[in-house]
Amino acid sequence: MLKPTPAPAAEVEERAVFGGRALPWLFLLPSLAILAVFIYLPALQTLRLAAYRANVILGTERFVGLANFAELLSSPTYLQVVAQTLVFTVLTVSLGLLCSLALAWLASRPVRGAKTYRLLLIYPYALSPAIAGTLWLFLFNPEIGVVNQLLGAAFQIKPRWLDTPLLAFGLVTLAAIWKGLAYNIVFYLASIQNLPGDVMEAAQIDGATPAQVFWRVAFPLLTPITFFLVFTNIIAALFDSFALTDILTRGGPYTGNAGATTFLVYQLYQDGFVNFKTGAAAAQAALMLVLVAFITFMQFRVGERRVHYGG
Repeated sequence: MLKPTPAPAAEVEERAVFGGRALPWLFLLPSLAILAVFIYLPALQTLRLAAYRANVILGTERFVGLANFAELLSSPTYLQVVAQTLVFTVLTVSLGLLCSLALAWLASRPVRGAKTYRLLLIYPYALSPAIAGTLWLFLFNPEIGVVNQLLGAAFQIKPRWLDTPLLAFGLVTLAAIWKGLAYNIVFYLASIQNLPGDVMEAAQIDGATPAQVFWRVAFPLLTPITFFLVFTNIIAALFDSFALTDILTRGGPYTGNAGATTFLVYQLYQDGFVNFKTGAAAAQAALMLVLVAFITFMQFRVGERRVHYGG
């Protein structure tokens, strides 16, 4: 009777075997403890506070159930902030990704000094949002800003960038787009440099124009990184706009029921840390959590169908 030939030693799969069931959890314990202290417990505390109205001065709390959510969703101020945030997010993500892709495509071309151009494009990524906001504040200061000095000398006009609602909104949007360009360019540039050269050359040999090569060949191959950047840019627009808004406009100038540049995260800060409405702030945090979860679901449910994986 023939016996099965044993597999060579090199082909034998080695599997890690723990001494007991508790040992893997022991290795995970430090990470789980940090997550519990800094993420899970604060999140649970936020959900609890959303059901209360607290008096910070007296140190009292009163259970109100879903009243904080009902008040927010019926508040004209909060609805205006939601609308402004949606417009800001759409403009920041769409224009930011479009400009980033165009600049990354140009920076990937084999020209003299390409490394210097790439370094200058990526440089803003090293700046914190607070420093970026300060730079834009000095540039667009209505009185002493460099931009108004040039406009005054050339056209005798000095726009009130920080006092006019539409100009202030556009300024914060442009600052957010500029701040996110470097992050997007890093990913796009790396992806473009790793595109299959034989596919690109085959398209050119077949008579495709540069525009057709980009839109019909390169862009479909870049959809996975675009899919990733769309999601990360939405999160950045929702949460990372605080520093730019606070330094440039502090949520103003006020128009209607809220400031023209008051977005969700800045409204949460004002209610929680300026007006000490902890219940309303906690309810806003919970709604933003639901919003992010919904965006994530829609991205993977709808967006992934248009994503092309593979060479």
